[in-house]
Amino acid sequence: MGQQDKFVGGFLLGTLIGGVVGGIVGVLASSRLPSDVASLDDEPEQDDSLSNGNRPFPLPTERSIEVARRSLEDKIAQLNDAIDDVRQQLSTVNESNGDAVNSD
Repeated sequence: MGQQDKFVGGFLLGTLIGGVVGGIVGVLASSRLPSDVASLDDEPEQDDSLSNGNRPFPLPTERSIEVARRSLEDKIAQLNDAIDDVRQQLSTVNESNGDAVNSD
């Protein structure tokens, strides 16, 4: 039970620290955005500074969204393969040690 208690404590501490660091990074990143970029919604306004094509970042197209989706699917498949490999390695190690895997 000692290792499990350490894991839970470490997990909770990591979650807390990660949340704080993520919040700070989010605040810093959003404070650096120009106010006109932060207020852009799906329908661009007829502002002269944005209507001439000088957008601070390009709006996504259907093609770019599809490419991003496929890229994410490939990365997810790679992660699933890596997880399966590690799971198989761990089960082999547990079997060679004669340890019973507890599913609780």
